[in-house]
Formats: sequence, C-alpha cells, structure tokens
Amino acid sequence: MRVVKTVLALVAVALITGCAASGPKYTEIAASIPPVPANKGRVYFYRADTMFGAAVTSDISLNGKVVGKSERGSFLFADENPGKCTVATSTEVEKQLTFMLAPGETKYVETSVSMGVMVGRISPQLVGAEQARNEISSGLAYTGAPLAGASAKK
Repeated sequence: MRVVKTVLALVAVALITGCAASGPKYTEIAASIPPVPANKGRVYFYRADTMFGAAVTSDISLNGKVVGKSERGSFLFADENPGKCTVATSTEVEKQLTFMLAPGETKYVETSVSMGVMVGRISPQLVGAEQARNEISSGLAYTGAPLAGASAKK
C-alpha cells in the first residue's frame, strides 16, 4: 500500500511539473519586442512559475477579445486602443479588472491562482512596472503571438 501511495504521489508531481508554459524566455526575445505604437497602449500579462494551482489555466480577455492564456510560468502582451480597458479571466467564476490606458503607456497585469469551490480561480491585478519586469525577465516563457525576428524555439 505504501508503494502505491508513493508511486501515485510521484505521478502527480510529474504531471504538475509538466504544466509550465513552453516558449522562448524573455531574454531570448527581448530584442524582438517592438516598441509600443504611438496611437496604442500596451498591456503585459504574466503568471509566475509557482506550483500552487499549476494545472489551472484560463483564457485572458482584453475588452472582450481573447488575447492569450494564463498559464504557469508565462507572459504575453497585447497592444490596445487607449481608454477604459477590462481584463477578464474565468474558471468557475469570472474575475475582472478595469483600468485606464493612455497612448504610449504600458501596464502590467499579473494573473494568479486562488482557491475556488470546485477549481482554482484566476484573478488579474495591476502591478508596478519594476516588479513586473523583474518577474517577467526571471525566466518566464513567451506565449503570445509570434514576433518578427524572435527565436522559434518552443
């Protein structure tokens, strides 16, 4: 019985460990990220590489359009028209974040997992630029749209 429990625990750890996002790291593509267009703002989305809620994912919507997925250890960005922006994530419930975006401005949204009734909930929150840049450059994988001149490794 003890051996069965140990094997099941190892299988569970292996499955959870395999749930991190894959893609080029920030340091591999940083030079390929274009500047923010003058008539747009940019929103970065990221999720830390933590074990808690590792298998829980959600689409990320910006103003009603899916721009990517909240996955463990990932980041992406979307350029958006200035004005009121609403970010939404959804598992068993929808979580929203609303903020104003100015032309040429960059905002950073961290998505994180919290406990839910049946499944974890993914919540978006604005974070400061310095904190976000440190976390994104710490080894998170880019999962956004292909970038011209970026490394094609996945």
